[in-house]
Amino acid sequence: MAAGTASGGRSLPRGSAVFTTFPDLLFILEFVSGGLVWILILLTQVPVPLVQGWVLFVSVSCFIVTTLLLFLYTVGAHKNWNFWITLDTAYHCLAALFYFSASALETLVTIGLQDDIYRHYSENISAVVFSIIATLLYMVHAVFSLIRCKASYRNREHS
Repeated sequence: MAAGTASGGRSLPRGSAVFTTFPDLLFILEFVSGGLVWILILLTQVPVPLVQGWVLFVSVSCFIVTTLLLFLYTVGAHKNWNFWITLDTAYHCLAALFYFSASALETLVTIGLQDDIYRHYSENISAVVFSIIATLLYMVHAVFSLIRCKASYRNREHS
């Protein structure tokens, strides 16, 4: 594994290392799945606009912040400050929580549509699937970010 991995690294990668280290490699998958959720939610016609609004808010917000963090890590704006490790951890934990709530709500609405003859049912199913995938990606990223954060603080205490 590369030097900046969560299992042994205590710093955030910069440059092209963002695309080769774990969990930062998940940024790309989060970006793709979040974008698909965003597009699919725009295509669906959910009978509960509040649910559609929340899922859209979560997917767009996470898409924008993930893109911003990916760009900032690639250009090395974090300069290996410990604040950025904490920020990365907090963001991914919050994104996982938000995506979990959005996935649960979208699933609930889609189950309610199952009995109706509804032409957008398959789009809702696709949105639910990609929302759950995005949730799992953010959860995995959050867990490994927590491990990196803990290692970073442990290293700071010993130095």
